[in-house]
Amino acid sequence: MEKVVLKATKREIRGKQVKALRREGKLPAVIYGRHTEPVKISLDAHTAIMVLTKVGSSTLVTIDVDGQEYPALVRERQRNYIKGGLIHVDFLAVSLTEKLHAEVRIELAGTSLAVKDFNAVLVTGLHSLSVECLPADLPEFITVDIAPLVKVGDGIHVRDISLGDNVRIMNDPDDMIVNATYAKIEVEEAPVAAEGAVAVAAEGVEPELSVERGKKEDEASEAGAKAEKTEKGAKAEKTEKAEKKK
Repeated sequence: MEKVVLKATKREIRGKQVKALRREGKLPAVIYGRHTEPVKISLDAHTAIMVLTKVGSSTLVTIDVDGQEYPALVRERQRNYIKGGLIHVDFLAVSLTEKLHAEVRIELAGTSLAVKDFNAVLVTGLHSLSVECLPADLPEFITVDIAPLVKVGDGIHVRDISLGDNVRIMNDPDDMIVNATYAKIEVEEAPVAAEGAVAVAAEGVEPELSVERGKKEDEASEAGAKAEKTEKGAKAEKTEKAEKKK
């Protein structure tokens, strides 16, 4: 990557007065480091934001403060918690002759046959690697080719990554970076509610038949009672006539 340079000026404004600085289109920042006294600076907000959106935490940035250059890494970006805009940046000044430790992000590249032919799913174990090297050798990102993942169960470990003699990886060699695994298959269970509904429906049909049957039985009983009453009345009437004749 080409050298990234940001122009800056020293600032004396601090505290609540920094808000006025932002209204003027300036971005407040600070440079600090092991061999560097903290330097409060201001950057052109528009230019700085355009540059900083393209660099990561492992990208070496040169801060030109009134002609004096500071090789540095972006250590913290403070944002407005409502609007999300960048409001302050911390830069860590580094020595180009001393090794440093940094986290470098991992980017997966290539095609995995395990995914292509066997519908495997990639599971990521690490998103970055911890490295030790000189600032000039610090990679912006680490590309991991997933082509070795040929079948389900294959994996890529830290020990499989080589960054050359100038960059030392600090992670455990057995740490998994990415592996291909079976996709989770969810088996649909028979809907319990539907079965319950069928049972309820079945139970609902039977009482309706019973009621109808009960109505018919009641009507038959009532008709029988009326016939019996009529028959008894006729006998009583015959008896009464017979007695009158005597």
